[in-house]
Amino acid sequence: MKKFKLPKYFNVLSVAALSACLALSPITIHAAEQKVLQENDDHSSEKKDGANNVNEKRSVKSLRFIGEKKIPFNENFEGTTVGGLSGLRYDSKSNTWVMISDDRSSYNPARFYNARLDYNIQGFQSIQLTGVNFLKQADGSVYPNQTQYTTHGGEVPDFESINIDPLDGSIWYASEGDRSLGLNPFVKHATRDGQYLSTLPLPEIFKVSPTQETGARNNLSFEGSTFAPDGKSLWVAMEGPLYQDGPIPTPNSGALSRITQYDRKGNVLGQYAYPVDSIPTTPAPGKYADNGVSEILAVNNHELLTVERSGVQGADGTFKNYIRIYEIDLNGASNISHIDSLQEGKFKPVKKRLILDLNTLGLSKLDNIEGISWGPKLANGNDSLVLVSDNNFNSSQVTQFLAFEVLSKKAPIKK
Repeated sequence: MKKFKLPKYFNVLSVAALSACLALSPITIHAAEQKVLQENDDHSSEKKDGANNVNEKRSVKSLRFIGEKKIPFNENFEGTTVGGLSGLRYDSKSNTWVMISDDRSSYNPARFYNARLDYNIQGFQSIQLTGVNFLKQADGSVYPNQTQYTTHGGEVPDFESINIDPLDGSIWYASEGDRSLGLNPFVKHATRDGQYLSTLPLPEIFKVSPTQETGARNNLSFEGSTFAPDGKSLWVAMEGPLYQDGPIPTPNSGALSRITQYDRKGNVLGQYAYPVDSIPTTPAPGKYADNGVSEILAVNNHELLTVERSGVQGADGTFKNYIRIYEIDLNGASNISHIDSLQEGKFKPVKKRLILDLNTLGLSKLDNIEGISWGPKLANGNDSLVLVSDNNFNSSQVTQFLAFEVLSKKAPIKK
């Protein structure tokens, strides 16, 4: 979730050049440039695949836009306000989607929704919410808001990512924590109805310090997570750099965040430096801008999709969003789990290839995209992909779902 507060910028050596040098050639795909395949009407959300897509083999070269659907602002579902959707996943075994809200228990207790998405190769027909589950703390209570925390303790939630366990269908979710309250980020495991099961141990490097600028920055912590296809490990991505890893992105400079691979018990298997782009354009004088990783999605055991989301504020206070989807390859990148500061030492960041610049789609509005998930296979056998935006419970924003067909043939490079 974006934090609407002016950042403190620092004079630093830009890492944007490093990112560019190590990146593979970017490819920008316009929806209009892809030939739409006309297939028999196949409601993909009604088509069941293997059990939770364990060991599913995938290839991503480009994306073809299928369509868009929105949930109205402040939609009420079973007594809850729908909004702040910051992560989603598709469960092929039960033919349902789960979508987590980053409501900090301010509107309703922290929760995730169940839904059905009806789309096919020709268009996006509908979204139907089918259930809501409140996530529980270890003592069985719901997560507190900030006021309740001051009197009763617990952990104030800021949930940014959700996963369905490929092995048993349970839920794993990540929270950014709250540096101002001294709350660390975390990854927790829960039953399908939200009951607490366990918490992964947190490496020291991510822990916040009440007295020093070390560890995770507030609101730039655990933003994305994804299971490996075999379900034996979980990747977790930082939205931005740790304090000790250098400054946050600016219009002139990128940054380095970390992507960590854990086994199911929380042991660190590897950690990699991810070069976050510089902010695409300069905000209006005195206004805010940011860029960071908003979600990740495993393609195979060494390649991931990353969503980079930038918001740039204009003179009238409104934000323009810049969204890009990259494919990264961990092969060849350095394991940095032993490096305390990315401002020191030698290492190789991951390589990036631009899959899609969403600003080329020509949408009437592109909002704060924070979720990405594989969907059911389409009638022609191709994978589908869905994105969702976090509206920040703001009336000027939208909760939008964008559906895509995944094309495996390499798209032509525009000249």
